[in-house]
Amino acid sequence: MDSSLLHRYRHDRRKLLDFILSSGLIRSSSTSDIDFDSISADYVIECIQSGSGDLDVSKATTKQIDESMYPTMIHSQGGHAFFLLSDPDSAGSPPQHAPPSVEDSYDRQRSSIPVFFPNGSEATVSGHDLEVNRSYAVPSSSKSAKKTDVPSLGLPALRTGLSDDDLRESAYEVLLSCIAFSGISIHSSENSKKDKGSRFLTGLKNRRGKRHLRSHSVENHFEHIDNIRVQMQISEAMDECIRQRLMQFSMRKSHVQFDIPQIVIELLSGIQQNDFLVERSYTQWRKRQANVLEELFSSVNYHEMQELGILLDKIRNPEEWNVIMTPAERAEVLQAIRQVASSLSSKRGSSHIQGGSNYWSAGYHLNIRLYERLLFGVFDILDEDQLIEEHADYLKLVKLTWGTLGITQKMHDVLYGWVLFQQFIETGELQLLDQANLQLQKVLSGSFKEGTEEQCTDSLLCTVADNASEIRLSLVQAIFRAISLWCDSRLHDYHLHFREKPVFFQKLVFMGLTVGTDSSGTDNEVKVRLYVERSLEAACRRIEDTISLISKMEGKHPLALLATEVRVVAEREMSVFTPVLFQWCPDAGVIASVHLHQYYGKKLKPFLENVSLSDDAISVLSAAHNLEHYLIQAFNSKDGENDVGSFFIDEIDFYQIHNISRPIILDWLISQHERIIEWTGRTFHLEVWEPLSNQQKQAASVVEVFRIVEETVDQLFGLSLPMDIAHLQALLSIIFHALDGYLQNLVSQLVDKKHLYPAAPPLTRYKETIFPIVKKQVLDSVILDEEVDEKLKGLTAVKLCVRLNTLEYMQKQIDVLEDGIKKSWASTMVSGNSRDPKLSMGTTDFMQEDSEAVDELFVATFDTIRDSIADSIRKICELVGTRVVFWDLRDSFLSRLYHGSVEGARLENFYPQIDSVLNQVCGLIDDTLRDRVVASICRAALEGYVWVLLDGGPSCAFSDSDITMMEEDLNMLKDLFVADGEGLPRSLVETESKFAHQVLSLFSLDAESVIHMLMMASENMSTGFGSGILGQRSLEDANTLVRVLCHMKDKEASRFLKLHYHLPPSSDYVDSPSNESTPKAAMGAEFLRSASVRWGEKGNTSFRLLKKRFQGGSFRWS
Repeated sequence: MDSSLLHRYRHDRRKLLDFILSSGLIRSSSTSDIDFDSISADYVIECIQSGSGDLDVSKATTKQIDESMYPTMIHSQGGHAFFLLSDPDSAGSPPQHAPPSVEDSYDRQRSSIPVFFPNGSEATVSGHDLEVNRSYAVPSSSKSAKKTDVPSLGLPALRTGLSDDDLRESAYEVLLSCIAFSGISIHSSENSKKDKGSRFLTGLKNRRGKRHLRSHSVENHFEHIDNIRVQMQISEAMDECIRQRLMQFSMRKSHVQFDIPQIVIELLSGIQQNDFLVERSYTQWRKRQANVLEELFSSVNYHEMQELGILLDKIRNPEEWNVIMTPAERAEVLQAIRQVASSLSSKRGSSHIQGGSNYWSAGYHLNIRLYERLLFGVFDILDEDQLIEEHADYLKLVKLTWGTLGITQKMHDVLYGWVLFQQFIETGELQLLDQANLQLQKVLSGSFKEGTEEQCTDSLLCTVADNASEIRLSLVQAIFRAISLWCDSRLHDYHLHFREKPVFFQKLVFMGLTVGTDSSGTDNEVKVRLYVERSLEAACRRIEDTISLISKMEGKHPLALLATEVRVVAEREMSVFTPVLFQWCPDAGVIASVHLHQYYGKKLKPFLENVSLSDDAISVLSAAHNLEHYLIQAFNSKDGENDVGSFFIDEIDFYQIHNISRPIILDWLISQHERIIEWTGRTFHLEVWEPLSNQQKQAASVVEVFRIVEETVDQLFGLSLPMDIAHLQALLSIIFHALDGYLQNLVSQLVDKKHLYPAAPPLTRYKETIFPIVKKQVLDSVILDEEVDEKLKGLTAVKLCVRLNTLEYMQKQIDVLEDGIKKSWASTMVSGNSRDPKLSMGTTDFMQEDSEAVDELFVATFDTIRDSIADSIRKICELVGTRVVFWDLRDSFLSRLYHGSVEGARLENFYPQIDSVLNQVCGLIDDTLRDRVVASICRAALEGYVWVLLDGGPSCAFSDSDITMMEEDLNMLKDLFVADGEGLPRSLVETESKFAHQVLSLFSLDAESVIHMLMMASENMSTGFGSGILGQRSLEDANTLVRVLCHMKDKEASRFLKLHYHLPPSSDYVDSPSNESTPKAAMGAEFLRSASVRWGEKGNTSFRLLKKRFQGGSFRWS
């Protein structure tokens, strides 16, 4: 708890108890005589609840003492719980052995003292909580608590058992004596002191808010000495008695050398029982003084110590001293002791400090402890991690005790540094550590006078245990050793002690190494190596203690968790601790890397002996690989930067994760391959080819397919295992088969567009109908194959557009997928590869792959998929145009345009149907594909227009007067696709419509010119100089020219066709178009594909053969 909060808690507790006792709820003695800190609040509340009405102060005090011996408890319905000072989670596992039995050594007689109040009541209080009359309460010091973690200096033990409180009070008496003998007045009026004391306490309460302000100047010595009293926690009444007696003593013997025995004897003779409120307090005070005398006399081996001990026992014995002995007898005892002190002092007359004496230097262990208590007074009693504002003035007064206590400048510096360091241990205030460092640096600088002063310092010996023996050290050496041992105890586990306070680490390392250098010449680099190794060992032990429990809670393999935790330790080591330790040990990071690598390797080795494909195996191998890579990377960085640690390479026993994980990864990929093909196939067969939304116009199946593929990619690279090109090849094979299978399934649902063209009617010659009632022949139609018909039902324009959008989505996602795999592969290469070729023998030898081979894999996989997608888009785009024009618009466009007459069936009558289809398609198709699809429809529409001109059937015949209207209709059709500049480029539309214009131009010629062109075309075909291309129509094509003659309203053309081709008249047929019709074998196409058709120079044979073919069937051109 913060000291300021503790002080506030104690203050509020006193106020609350005072209010309860004075409220009349319970009868008690005068509250002014009760020490509220020593009574139990629980006991007071129990008395009120029980209604007994009386407070037994002795029982309340006893209960408070008993409660202080045990942890704080919570009395709840669920049972009793108590608070721990330590964290049970970080304390590790409980001990496996039973605790040893111990005896109850608590000395109740020593810790509890009966007190008799003037009103006759009796109470029992603890230790020195009692003060004399007119005293005010002073917070108890925590410095008196035993610091179990601070190493002992090895000073000779105090034979009389003087406590820290005894030493503090005696030290204050010595300080007052020295101040008084220095000529400074220490006695003032009582009221003046009370005012000044209250002002000082007020200043203490407000001191925390102005900690860095300049120390206020002391107005007079009285106020300053009163500040010291408060710091030393001396009651005001006791202080008044001491000051008065010591002031008289200094006035009587102002020019006489004095020592501690003289001070004690003077106080014993001057302070009487009536100066104390209770007799027991006076007895305790007198006993302390006797113990101080005995401690000093026994240190010089006084030969009549037995007789002297009898005298001192008389002082301690309250009955003999207070009751039996008369004042004269007590004076005789003190006089006898004074004579012994004088005789001992006369044997030593030399002094190593000017103005002081050294004949009590044999009691240096007591003197040092007294001086140490004085130095602790520099810390604010209300805020113990801060120095008081007047600490500089305070230390000046403390230095007045040097002559009496035998202190030198060097001793002061080392003791002050030791006190600061102890306070740092207790409070954790970094500023105190810095100040302790400065003090100890003064000692190490060696700027002290040599001679008797130096000899005196070195003669103060301390005995400390070292292994099984004891060693004797000087005071300076003992303090340095104690600080070094404490620093080592923390630095041997710096991961535990400095994890949350790394700023302390550098300062403690500096101090520990500075004061820890001993005469044996221990190298700092060796100590730092020891710090690293032991700290890592301790950190790893803590991880082992908790890893099993964490594994059960999280369901992960212990080795995987262990690797993760070890890496956390390594990262903290490299980022926080290694940069500090590098100053003394350049290869500290290398040592840490090697140590952690070897530690985890020992744990991992048994697991690797029988590893197989499983989730646990993958998690462990992945974690081990990541750990090894990080440690090797840290190893190389430290080795490369500092050019040290290369000799550790032979100590690295690589885990060989690649050799072990390579077949496991391949097995995993093979298992994934089968599952992915199954999943993608099932996803495709469930597809209904509806857009996901207005914004996402692709099918849902392709999104799912890429999700499956990307999830597999993420899982593979998420393994964090070393890979080679074989793993990449297996992954790309999975991706290729998944996407290629999807494309093949998609293409297999399409039909050849030739099935969408209507059956071409038979060729006829134009003849007007004379007798309409005559029975005419009906045009034949062919029923589609059932499989083709079933496919066409699912190939509507809408569903074809969704397929196109799906393919476009695949094109975009292919690029994203390829980039993602390349980045992940590059990252895997970097994370699994080492820049240091020395380590290629280990985990990194498989990473030196040929980048060209990797590039070829990506090209072979993704470029092939891209080509397949592009070819599928081309096929579907052509199919969309053909489907729209020759299937969906067959009845409303092809079968009705110019049917019967041009003027009665012009294009403008069917324009809305075509425009509606275009709007529908443009609303469904992705913007990137819109122009391609519209261009396909435009091409099909113009092809359909030509089909009407050449294959319109017996009901379509055109005269010279129809050509102008037909030209207008063709231009209208072109304008529809140009759409005032918002549609297709006009140049593209003009190119596509070029042949339609050429066909119209043939109809504008007279019949004789067309017949002549036909004869020339027949001649060219017979000689092999025909200009037509197989499967395409042209103006020089005989098939085109014959069909033009068939659809001309011209008697000459009709006569020619009847004479040379014997074609039936158009009046003999009635058109009956059907949506389900499809051509048989197109005669015109068969004709052009037949290699046997060759016309001779005169062309008679070939002409007759051509005539027979025209008479026997119809022609169709695609």
